[in-house]
Amino acid sequence: MPRERAQALLIDLDGVLRRWDPAPMIAAEVDNGLPPAALLETAMSWDIYRPAMAGEITDAEWMELVASRLPLDIDAARAAVAQWQAYRGEPDPDVLAFVREVRAAGRKVGLATNATDRLRGDLDALGLADEVDVVISSWELKVHKPAPEFFEKACLAIGYEPKRLLFIDDDDRAVRGARVAGLSAYRWTGTQHLDYLRKALDLA
Repeated sequence: MPRERAQALLIDLDGVLRRWDPAPMIAAEVDNGLPPAALLETAMSWDIYRPAMAGEITDAEWMELVASRLPLDIDAARAAVAQWQAYRGEPDPDVLAFVREVRAAGRKVGLATNATDRLRGDLDALGLADEVDVVISSWELKVHKPAPEFFEKACLAIGYEPKRLLFIDDDDRAVRGARVAGLSAYRWTGTQHLDYLRKALDLA
């Protein structure tokens, strides 16, 4: 029996709707004498990254932990982190156009993302706050992808059963977690498959 077409969309932020130019991070490292990738690798250390995504610590607390682990004196480390964090990425214009197309067709779009308490401010600054129908944040839910509880709460937030939703993410673990939770899920690798995604939502 063929799976019915999805009636709503859940989409990830970082790596999908928001893209990051690596230049500002590289500049912050060069300007402050840090090794390549030191900022990102430190920030992604699981023992501090997970609590930041799960709503256990604030973004400011997370960045202070990052600064404390850099091979610089604390004032210089804080300055490096602040320089890096001043850049908040930019919307991917092709993905944003797709989101608008989905909504124009009467389909709900939810932003489903692992994030910190900076998320709402970032969405405002990037002009994305009104581009989706609902924002589903791991920090606010206190549970992060790929946990089944995240997807259960996401489905409730957007108002559809899992089988009626299409989920898009660039993280394979999140995609596999969504499928386990009963959603149709697609791993994002670029805009080359937008036509396929339109068909999955019965737009084409």
